[in-house]
Amino acid sequence: MALSIFKNEESEAMAKGRRTTVVVFALFFSWLLAFPFEGRILYAITDYHGVSAHSFLFGAMAAHFAGLVACGFFVRTMRAAKWLILFSIAFCAAATGAFFFQPSPLWAAALYPAAFLVGCCVAAWGYYFKGCTSKSVRIKTMADCLIFSNLLMTLLNMTAIHISPQAGLGFSILMLILAFVSATRLPETETLWEEENKSVEKPVAVNVSIAGPLVFLCLFIVVITINSGLMYQVVNPAFAHLEWLASWYWAMPYIAALFIMRNLPRTTDRSYTLYVAIAMIGISFILFVILGRSWAEYLAVNTLLLGACGVYDLFWWSILGEMLDLHKNPAKIIGVGLAANVLGVLLGGLVGNAIGADAPDQNHTLLALGVVCLTLVLLPPLNSRLAKLLTSHVYLTAFAEMPVQEQTKLIDELDITEKLTATESKVAPLLIQGKSYKAIAKELFVAERTVKYHAGNIYSKAGVSSKTELANLILRKPNSN
Repeated sequence: MALSIFKNEESEAMAKGRRTTVVVFALFFSWLLAFPFEGRILYAITDYHGVSAHSFLFGAMAAHFAGLVACGFFVRTMRAAKWLILFSIAFCAAATGAFFFQPSPLWAAALYPAAFLVGCCVAAWGYYFKGCTSKSVRIKTMADCLIFSNLLMTLLNMTAIHISPQAGLGFSILMLILAFVSATRLPETETLWEEENKSVEKPVAVNVSIAGPLVFLCLFIVVITINSGLMYQVVNPAFAHLEWLASWYWAMPYIAALFIMRNLPRTTDRSYTLYVAIAMIGISFILFVILGRSWAEYLAVNTLLLGACGVYDLFWWSILGEMLDLHKNPAKIIGVGLAANVLGVLLGGLVGNAIGADAPDQNHTLLALGVVCLTLVLLPPLNSRLAKLLTSHVYLTAFAEMPVQEQTKLIDELDITEKLTATESKVAPLLIQGKSYKAIAKELFVAERTVKYHAGNIYSKAGVSSKTELANLILRKPNSN
């Protein structure tokens, strides 16, 4: 199993906590994806009773957004996060049971508070994403969470579609019961994280320093996920006649993309995959216009679109995972980031409905391509802002995670190596590892201004302006493995 890959990269206590964290997330997130968040179970149960799902869906998404944003303001400890998670899961299980009865105001009274609480639950889970996962494996942890939750969601969807909506409801409640049982095993203190990171230098005034990059990241997430909203409201309904195929294949490209990104070699420059994913989104909507509505066309459009979604979801999740170490309240970071995702999907859905399902496909495609162009404009400045804040961001940490022997080999292969002085040769690898000037000064027993002086010389000789660019220069060498 994928989860066993980490055992050599973290302590046994951290590994146990991380496994529990992944299980809890996957179980309750599968319920979220299959039921209140554009879920096929909700569609199936409303179709069964002959009522519209749209009013419930948009209301549930709005409540989910509110829960994500609100959680960080009243959950400020891991203990509070655990009890909120337990209460939220129990309430969601009871609320789901209301849909076994005939349509009534009870449905809305159960669904909207449940959607709000599951938003709080996801945000509160940020404490465990930070506290039970070593920084070096957070991208893998998040990939596992998303992979397993989507696999479980697919099973829930297939149950609701091919057996009965009521069976899907019952199966989703079982997921929540299992999530509740697993959540009882979550730790209540941050002892694990403190022990694992006791030697990590804490940044100063971190709440202020991450505000700008976080806002820009949220803007980027909103824009890129507008296409997800269009997918739900425009693309998926267009292939509704392929229910059997869509029931099991829909999330498969997403899962495959996550698996590939999770297992890329450490020296792979992941930044290129973002541009590939943008191209995939644009091509998918173009194909949506020019192709028909057969199973082959569905496979082409869905594979490109959902594969791109997998690449981007893991990208911005990984950034949020890095930001957790720069803020005292993980629930705020995860909550705000996921709220941006929900807002983008909500806006995309509203715009798709405003244009109208009967409008020419070209109208929706032009909007989608406009989003793609805006994404291309936002990506470079986003990367610049993040690189200044997250010098060891997961998309740029391949060098730092290598054994010392491999680091030395790559630095020796750099064209500027012979130009470096003896001191600069000692400073360069520490810079590339993402260490601060202060930390390097302590390690080399020199003044911080001396490190800055040598760093400036190194950047000048390499033709770069930051430690991130220096790392990329090394990792992109043709001979690098």
